Amino acid sequence: MNNQEIRDFLQNAIDENRVMLFMKGTPDQPRCGFSMRTSAALNAMGVQYAAMDILPDPRIREELSELSGWPTIPQLFVDQKLVGGCDIVLEMYESGELAQALGVEQPEEEPQAPDAAAPESAPLGLENRLG
Repeated sequence: MNNQEIRDFLQNAIDENRVMLFMKGTPDQPRCGFSMRTSAALNAMGVQYAAMDILPDPRIREELSELSGWPTIPQLFVDQKLVGGCDIVLEMYESGELAQALGVEQPEEEPQAPDAAAPESAPLGLENRLG
């Protein structure tokens, strides 16, 4: 795939999924603490979301950052709009803004790191066909 095809694939993922998380690793096996905390916040709210691992090809991260204008990973999109990275997502979680944006009830407990068991509301896995 060339860079434009990668960018088109990423844009399509954003357009087709109401809640789209680009992260290092997967929600079941995050590969960095920021990605782990972001997915844990979504899991704590029981929201269904799609997630994509950006690690298999460095061009994924490059094209995503070009597309979003945001340099860091993870990146959360809701309704085709960039929400932000880990710090912003966690601030919104704590204030209740994230639950409001997602149309769900605010959980009473703090977000916890995903455990080895699958979450009750399993995220949608996107097949990474960019390799």
